[in-house]
Amino acid sequence: MSISLPHPIPYQGSKRLLAGLICSNFPSKVRTLYEPFAGSAAITVYAASHSLAEHYVIGDISVPLANLLNLMINSPLSVVNGYRERWVRGVEQGIDYYYEVRRDFNHRQDPVDLLYLTCRAVKNSVRYSSTGRFTQSVDKRRRGTHPDTMRKSILRLSELLRGRSTVLPGDWQRTTKTADPCDFVYLDPPYEGVSTGSDRRYVAQLSRSDLFVGLEDLNSRGVPFALSYDGKTGAKTYGQPVPSHLYRSKLMLNAGVSTQATLNGEQHTTFESLYLSMPSNRRNVDLTNEDTETPLPSDMALIAS
Repeated sequence: MSISLPHPIPYQGSKRLLAGLICSNFPSKVRTLYEPFAGSAAITVYAASHSLAEHYVIGDISVPLANLLNLMINSPLSVVNGYRERWVRGVEQGIDYYYEVRRDFNHRQDPVDLLYLTCRAVKNSVRYSSTGRFTQSVDKRRRGTHPDTMRKSILRLSELLRGRSTVLPGDWQRTTKTADPCDFVYLDPPYEGVSTGSDRRYVAQLSRSDLFVGLEDLNSRGVPFALSYDGKTGAKTYGQPVPSHLYRSKLMLNAGVSTQATLNGEQHTTFESLYLSMPSNRRNVDLTNEDTETPLPSDMALIAS
């Protein structure tokens, strides 16, 4: 029987649909799982629901997002009640209320405002200006997650992670500095090209050089990791591959048919790279031919490279 997992933050780009495939390549015994680019914390939610680690460290450079996750876990009713109040006012006052909340959030950085904005934003897709201000417009077709649904999801998230997790805002190298070889780090930084410019998806940038310095540090400390960083849709690639000396194996995960391609009248499958600091779990993948893409059994929905 499949497990219905709590995902109260409807983050576009969340790894919730790939979480099972990603986590199937984690070590069998993990003391602490670190997810320093947490977003909606989809990997932590999946791992905790399957008892893949003893403890979970959730990090994000966005302070209001990290604060939101912390409140959901440790003070869930404050988020439940605050979200309900905003949702009701949004229904009563119309779309102008969304922009009122957006102005307030850019001034006060209230984490519950961020939840409401994410639920009401176009395609649940956050956008930030070059100065870090939330800029995404309201989705006029939807009211956002109903408060009753949100309540159930937040309370289940709290039940799953309360007492088993620590939430840390800040740079990913700082939030993983206590990791050691008994732990595991899952990294999902922004793809190249989507964290820069005037209409970016993330509140902060991450250069390739800074990422690679951090990976070198994890390798030097013997800390195992998995990294999602680049991918492709049809003939279009996103980002450049990671230098081979930084990882031991690489998988291409089938993320399904591209929504954007479908909107353009095309049919393309998206594949996302997963770099592993250790040899891949050979129950799931055969790496005997590392120069080609080798199809796996259909139920695994991934290919090796």
